[in-house]
Order: sequence, then structure tokens, then C-alpha cells
Amino acid sequence: MAAAATTYFETGRSIRSRAAERNTEVLASQPARRRGVRTPEFYFTRHFDNTRLVKASDPVRVREMRVFSAAVTVLFTLIMVYGLQHFSAIEKSYHVESEKQQLDQLREENRQLRLSEAQLTQPSRIDNMARQYGLASPQPGQVVHPNAALDSTNAAPSLAQIAPPAAPQAAPIQ
Repeated sequence: MAAAATTYFETGRSIRSRAAERNTEVLASQPARRRGVRTPEFYFTRHFDNTRLVKASDPVRVREMRVFSAAVTVLFTLIMVYGLQHFSAIEKSYHVESEKQQLDQLREENRQLRLSEAQLTQPSRIDNMARQYGLASPQPGQVVHPNAALDSTNAAPSLAQIAPPAAPQAAPIQ
């Protein structure tokens, strides 16, 4: 039994010729399908003219659709606001966590720097380096502490002065 749909090759033929061909095929195939009384089947094309029909407006249906649309819009807006807040909170928590990691890293770096400072300011280390460079220990009265001058009875500020280098003393001849 042939298909009733229009194929690419049948587009050039008229509807009546296709309907007649279809009727012939159906009539020929009926005895094979039925063993009883032969009743012919015919298909007729119907053309409906709906150009004169006009859709009547239903104010109740229009109001229901507006209320439904408003409810869906409000629901969508609430879901979007919730989603915005949720994802913003997640983003802020990631930011806080990265700031905590940076703070821990800076604290560790500060601890390393304090340890390095403590090692570099050891008096025995400074004394050993001074001796390697050929420096001598300071003589009594040679070191002046700025805070000590203010604590003494002479409360007048002192100015820094450059003292001429002392002449080397010759060793006594024996």
C-alpha cells in the first residue's frame, strides 16, 4: 500500500489526480485484506474557508493570563535575587579564605624576618665581624648614648661633631 503523503516527485501533479490514484490503490488492496464483502473506500479532499471567522475576546481569560504572568514574573525575580545572593556569598567566602591564606603567609614571612634580624644583631657576631675588618673595641668614654645626655644634669642638646683622627703613637724604644 502506497503512502498517502505527498512526495518530492508528486508535487507537479494535481490533488485530484493524486486522490484518484490513491483511491485506485486502496480499492485494489482491499480484497487482499478482507475475506468478506467488498466495500470500496473513497477519500475526498475538503477545503475549509476560515477567513470569515473572528476570534472573540474573553476578558476573564485575559485577566487570568495577566495574573499568571505577574505571578511567574515575581517568582522568577525572587529566584534570581536568591541566586544572586547565594553566589555572591560563595564568592565572598572564597575571597575571605584567600585573604586568610595571604595573612598566614605574611605572618610566616614576618616571623622569618624577625628570626633573621635576631641572628644578624647578635653582639658576638657583630664583634667577630668588626675584628675581621680590623676594628678595635671602643675605649671608655668613646661611646655616647643620645638618651644618656638628656638624662644627665646638662639638659642642653648636643651637636654631632667630627673629631680629627688621633695620630698614631710611636712605640717606645728600648
